[in-house]
Amino acid sequence: MIAALRAAVLRPAPVGAGLPAAYGAAALSVLIWGATPAATQLAVDGIDPITAGVLRTVLAAMIAVPLAVYFGMPLPTGARQWCLLIVSSTGVFIGFPLLFSLGIKQTSVSHASLINAGIPIFTGLFGAVAEKRLPSPIWGLGVAVAFVGVGLLIGFRDETGGDATLVGDLLCLASSASSGLGYVTGTRLGLSIGSRSSAFWGLGFAGVVMAPLLYVYVGATDWGSVSAVNVSAILYMAIISSIIAFIAWYWALGKGGIVRMAPLQFAMPVISLTLAVIVFGERLSIAIVVSAVVIIAGIAIARKG
Repeated sequence: MIAALRAAVLRPAPVGAGLPAAYGAAALSVLIWGATPAATQLAVDGIDPITAGVLRTVLAAMIAVPLAVYFGMPLPTGARQWCLLIVSSTGVFIGFPLLFSLGIKQTSVSHASLINAGIPIFTGLFGAVAEKRLPSPIWGLGVAVAFVGVGLLIGFRDETGGDATLVGDLLCLASSASSGLGYVTGTRLGLSIGSRSSAFWGLGFAGVVMAPLLYVYVGATDWGSVSAVNVSAILYMAIISSIIAFIAWYWALGKGGIVRMAPLQFAMPVISLTLAVIVFGERLSIAIVVSAVVIIAGIAIARKG
């Protein structure tokens, strides 16, 4: 079993080999990540949102660092690589979980899920800035369409919006921007030390930084009323979403290539919306459905550019 895990983490097969298994692993990752907004909502239903965000990262770091050491994942070297690690870690593993946990506490799962679907747009924007290049007109059109969808979602409210608030939506939007910045810097770091090293050591750095917050915010939660569901949701995000899904996704990319695997991510908002309806009984208004179609269409157009 250890040998199989080592192979999955460190030695991807040639691109194109074992495509059925690659699609299976990628689909598993997408399913896990698609369920993450629902898991976050279940966590913050009983745990202070800042505490929930901190626990998610700290627990994941306690797993990621031993794995990184065991598999000999290289650490950054030099000021530039460490700077990239700090920015990436801050964006993906500190800013995103804190902002998203705070946001989803004040909005609906459906709103948070669709806003979260816009992460690739922010990734592309920050990537264009980092590379000092002008994106193609098709990409720009896709971004414009996607942002129209986000604007419709945030701006139009009716009785079917549930607990969605403007503040909650904007916090989720900020979490998407934070994640996009982190993905760009993490990708640039990955060119030097590998994407897995960038992700796992980034988790380790974030865990060290955020651990003291547990002492500060531990009293914000009535731990006597925390349920097994709340705890299970935290463990899901820390272990399954932050560790297992990443390993499966990188393995799938190594087997099948990013061009084949990336389109599967379009299923994430669909999964999230389905869980919002089934688990939380949220109603999908016409505004939400239209926003979902526009956002996904915009991302699809942008990917072609």
